[in-house]
Amino acid sequence: MSLAQHLERELKHLDAFIELLEAEHRSLSQADVDGEQLQQQASDKQTHMARLESLETQRRNALKTLGYGDTRRASEQAAIDAGCQPTWQRFLERALHAKQLNQRNGILIEARMTQNHRILRFLNDTASKTLYGPNGQARPGSRGISSRA
Repeated sequence: MSLAQHLERELKHLDAFIELLEAEHRSLSQADVDGEQLQQQASDKQTHMARLESLETQRRNALKTLGYGDTRRASEQAAIDAGCQPTWQRFLERALHAKQLNQRNGILIEARMTQNHRILRFLNDTASKTLYGPNGQARPGSRGISSRA
């Protein structure tokens, strides 16, 4: 397989990964997040990432075998020599875009987790403060419903 063909295959998988990241962002942006859907998307992301890593390893190994080395500059030179430098540039741009999308989603996930933690802490604090005594009456100083209207 030529370098150009390999890069096209990597781009195809990278574009599928980007579509998944965009779908994850839409899921995270909803008011009511579907946990099962997010879990499936996370699993799919892991699968795509493993495939992309495998393809990258194959490409790097092939370039090493051809004497190009394992640097970004060596990869660029190989693409120039193979006449597929525009594909290489598109691949780098899409990889950067995927990285940015993944970071953005990570920020959204962290914000959701922080919000959920605050809500749980509030609910735990509120639940630990008993509003009513054993006789069913509001405790003195509580904000329970009083008999005064």
